[in-house]
Amino acid sequence: MSDQLEEKFQKKGLKLTDQRRTIARVILESKEAYGESDHPDVDELYNRVSKIDPKISIATVYRTVKLFEEAGILTKHDFKTGKARYELNDDHNHLIDIKTGEIIEFVDDEINQLQQKIAEKYGYNLVDHKLELYGIKKKSQ
Repeated sequence: MSDQLEEKFQKKGLKLTDQRRTIARVILESKEAYGESDHPDVDELYNRVSKIDPKISIATVYRTVKLFEEAGILTKHDFKTGKARYELNDDHNHLIDIKTGEIIEFVDDEINQLQQKIAEKYGYNLVDHKLELYGIKKKSQ
């Protein structure tokens, strides 16, 4: 598991049990193993985790995902698919193809600056953001 993720757990005061460590590792490795559009739901996480440690129950995965979400380590998305999907909380946005379900992650400095500017305009310090764009891919001409 990355040192950066380990540090997040320590800062949040979370005890990192072996089972939590396994679940965190699977989440961390999801993007590497399945591509940047991988945002597994709890059932998919359980399937992946149980291949590594069959003693981890689905209830443990649910509790751990909820704990990680509450601690700000995971971000929950619905992407209008009917299932909550999860990923590590970092500073990126999503473009979702509503026909295929493809999810493109992107970082755009202009959007980040605009969000900061909007928060400041209304007298706020921006502490987090979430941007999801929905579209249909243009046909090639």
